[in-house]
Amino acid sequence: NIIQRGGTFLETARCEEMKTADGVKKAIQNLRHENIEALITIGGDGTFRGAMALAEVGDIQVIGIPGTIDNDVYGTDYAIGFDTAINTALDAIDKIRDTAGSLQRPFFIEVMGKKRGFIALEVGIAGGAESILIPETETKVEELCLNMKHNFKRGKKSSIVIVAEGDDAGGVFSIAQQVWERLKLDYRICVLGHIQRGGSPTARDRILASKLGAAAVDALTNGRSGYMVGELKGEITFTPLSDTWQKRKELDNNLLQLMKVLAT
Repeated sequence: NIIQRGGTFLETARCEEMKTADGVKKAIQNLRHENIEALITIGGDGTFRGAMALAEVGDIQVIGIPGTIDNDVYGTDYAIGFDTAINTALDAIDKIRDTAGSLQRPFFIEVMGKKRGFIALEVGIAGGAESILIPETETKVEELCLNMKHNFKRGKKSSIVIVAEGDDAGGVFSIAQQVWERLKLDYRICVLGHIQRGGSPTARDRILASKLGAAAVDALTNGRSGYMVGELKGEITFTPLSDTWQKRKELDNNLLQLMKVLAT
């Protein structure tokens, strides 16, 4: 009775020992002691680096499954948890927009994404944000201010600005302050934080997890090891674990163009 549970109910932790040869050796010994012959690892690049080390050094079969709300893993369109995260964030943004309209002021909303803007891009478009600021594109505060002034002249009484936490302009607090210095508009800041990591999984995440889990077991049964199972354009795929962190997953260019169109 676990399919409806949110968060990481299997529990998770970083292990610095896995970055050392002795740590990997110890992990293999522990697996053998428990008579574990195959391992399915769920996570992102850090998880897969450890999984690859096990696959290379020991006789343990290893298959990876992408599970990260950042959705930045190469070799799959979506990682488990991403859809739940953006829907959780969207629900909060919809409620904030109600308040923003009543108070008639801009709201700067920070979402997760220290290095990548997948969450900000998709939740910003889905939430009808007037501006979306992500690490992959340069943030020009002057352009942001011009856009906000343009929207107010068109009769918009409020503005929603989505900011990925890793944006290059200094983060949500710095950006909001810079806008205030130029426009003298009273504003509010909302940091959604770890609310994005919880909540009952969406139907899309449950289906994706079921498909990838079944494919991972099938892969192990057929003798595969050292791969991540993913889904690209609706098809199950297998990507070498090393590619998942050595190759960069790009943002959807169509969504990037749409982001620019909606901001004008």
